[in-house]
Amino acid sequence: QVQLQEPGPGLVKPSQTLPRTCTVAGGSITTNYAWNWIRQPPGKGLEWIGAIHDSGSTYASPSLKSRTSVSRDTSKNQFTLQLSSVTPEETAVSSCARGVPSPDSWGQGTQVTVSS
Repeated sequence: QVQLQEPGPGLVKPSQTLPRTCTVAGGSITTNYAWNWIRQPPGKGLEWIGAIHDSGSTYASPSLKSRTSVSRDTSKNQFTLQLSSVTPEETAVSSCARGVPSPDSWGQGTQVTVSS
């Protein structure tokens, strides 16, 4: 069974870049599936940020595309999000997840706070 592991809670200053790496166990990120980054601000719904597919193709939400980079390290079976120029309003629980349109496996979700 696939497991997605995220890092612990993060703190980023406004205008800086938020880096998050998801480590996948029990399945290769190069075989089938899209690997996603999703967030949920307090009191709001889920927001899809971006994804990298098994082919290596990357996609991002149109509203975040200019600030989003998703990459992978196949030797470590990890995929990484970098979201630049973050604002305090982007404080959220961040999650990595497998599959689209409805992910079937999720990381544990971790709090990412944007604050000076």
